[in-house]
Amino acid sequence: MERDNKPLFVVITYTGNRDLAGTDATVKLQLFDDRNNSTPPIDLSHTFVDDFERGKIDTFKLRGQDTAQLSRTSKITELELRIENCGVLSDWYVDKVEVQNLETNETFLFPVFRWIRKGVVYRIQHLDTSLPQGQPKPVGDARKAELRVTRSLYELDQKLPAQFPGGPCQVKKVPQEEHFQLEEMLTIGKQAIKLKKTADYTKALKLDIKCLDDIKKIYSGDFNIPERASFWRSDEYFAMQRVAGLNHSIIELVTSIPSKFPVTDDLLQPFLEGLTLAQALEKKRLFMCDLHLMDGLLLKENRKLCAPIALFFLNTKNTLRPVAIQLNQRPGIDNPIFTPGCPTWTWTLVKMWFNHADALYHQALTHLGFTHLLMEGFSLATHRQLSVSHPVFKILAPHFLYLHAINSLALSELLDDGGWVDKTTSYGNTGMYQLVERGFQQWSVEQHGLLHNDLRRRGVDDPEVLPNYPYRDDATLLYDAISEYVNSYIDLYYKDNETLQADYEVQHWVKELAEERNFSEGGIGILGLPVKGSLTSLDQLKDIVVCIIYTCSVGHAATNFIQYDEYGFPPNYPLTLNKHMLKDFVATEADVVKALPDIVSIMDSLTITKILSTKSTKSLGYFEVQFIYDPKAIAIVNSFRKRLEEISEIIDKRNIERHPSYNYLDPKYIPNAISI
Repeated sequence: MERDNKPLFVVITYTGNRDLAGTDATVKLQLFDDRNNSTPPIDLSHTFVDDFERGKIDTFKLRGQDTAQLSRTSKITELELRIENCGVLSDWYVDKVEVQNLETNETFLFPVFRWIRKGVVYRIQHLDTSLPQGQPKPVGDARKAELRVTRSLYELDQKLPAQFPGGPCQVKKVPQEEHFQLEEMLTIGKQAIKLKKTADYTKALKLDIKCLDDIKKIYSGDFNIPERASFWRSDEYFAMQRVAGLNHSIIELVTSIPSKFPVTDDLLQPFLEGLTLAQALEKKRLFMCDLHLMDGLLLKENRKLCAPIALFFLNTKNTLRPVAIQLNQRPGIDNPIFTPGCPTWTWTLVKMWFNHADALYHQALTHLGFTHLLMEGFSLATHRQLSVSHPVFKILAPHFLYLHAINSLALSELLDDGGWVDKTTSYGNTGMYQLVERGFQQWSVEQHGLLHNDLRRRGVDDPEVLPNYPYRDDATLLYDAISEYVNSYIDLYYKDNETLQADYEVQHWVKELAEERNFSEGGIGILGLPVKGSLTSLDQLKDIVVCIIYTCSVGHAATNFIQYDEYGFPPNYPLTLNKHMLKDFVATEADVVKALPDIVSIMDSLTITKILSTKSTKSLGYFEVQFIYDPKAIAIVNSFRKRLEEISEIIDKRNIERHPSYNYLDPKYIPNAISI
């Protein structure tokens, strides 16, 4: 008997709350059940109603005649979406679709999180989480077709100037789905306007800075005096900046003194608590920061920059202190080694020159290069080679939120000719690009991207060797939590190494990551991936996924949200210094003041670093877009969140004893992604 027209199924569509998400096109839906039955294509529409508007939930009761091919007890396993008869707003961004069986009172969930584009058929499975191999042919074909469109949108490009071809790979044009949402742009814009107004007022005062105390005159409104302004000259704090500052991963254990840094027992005798250099080395009490990558960089006209080496000694109180600084790489009579025994203001200026170089290393590499630009390459390969249905895509996607948008904004506004970098730093944008290229030629996933490997490489993994290392101690907790999360998640979808080897999407993904840069044919050129040609073991895949999530969240937070605290007091972390580097003369406080940049540059730096130090998105583990709907995977996410709450409590307790506190890696303050 022919089914009456009483609705048996209800379809609920969730249009995304993002710019241009709605559509005025005709939406066609087809349902497939667990018994290989399907409906014909059904028009989803209401008479005289604007369906599919941005952020809108639309409910459609399907007529009985439209679902006659389905059983009253059908379980909906797949659906197909397409758009036709497009108008002005053609593409449609869908968060999810729910299908309710009114007879059985079951709801079948289809996470979409895609732009439904004209000319492409989208075949979505229940819960939409699957590996590509073994899929029914219609699903597999739709998946491949969708990826072909995505690759055309996420084109590879080399954004660095042509003279630096070894730099990072970026997207040629930021796709619509990667744009900042209007609300996010307004939030950033309002803060920027407010800060700029205050900065312009301060610039107009034309303050006369005659002594260091006069610098405090620049602070008003949202520009607070950083805590570090009270102890920035301290040797103990200068050493602390290497283990809990902007450049937290440069310091390394010294096993032998390099010939380019000819310190002697006579020179260091007053600072090693009676030990000789040989004894201090044997007891693992010496540590070094060597900024050799700064050597010979292109600089702005009439500006100076050094490539310093600093030696630190761990005393019997387990306090790290600087004992020697050489401002350039090649020893000689015109490149003396300075020690704390130098006149007070001379030693202060030497430390400022070191921090000047450290600041520019931080801006180009630790922050921009090794988080923003590096992760853009991983994001590109992920979007180009992994379907939205792929479980690896789902665990990674929240950590790429706004990455392409913020990178495009940074390169066009901050790194453009005459932009912030050009005006306020000694190397300008050309020198920064050059340093980025140098860094990319030596950064490796295995050596630098896996935290435990990096700590071992630098000889600072053992708390008995370097007891007070806040970045290491907090980052290790988070890295291990991310590893546990990723391991459990990957094991949920891959039963063995053979399953991984048969996954052609993830194999194409790692191939594009590893291949030498080729912007027309694909090839990101990431060095040191733990693979040889293809993924053969689950451990390899887990390492790469952990590296990405850790870098986009913890790694970026550690180097970004501390910026105003360090740069906010100009003598502490100067982005440019005016006087020539020291040779042999006794400096005064007046020399320190004269070395500082002008008020305009200072206020520009305070404005940018204040904006960059502001967290505006959700905390690690709590995602703006929840791609994961598989109940077993959700349980893994919830366990991850619980562990992060425990880590937050541990870090809170640690910070009671820390002076200054180090809360940048408290999970409450770590965003999921590089979105600022």
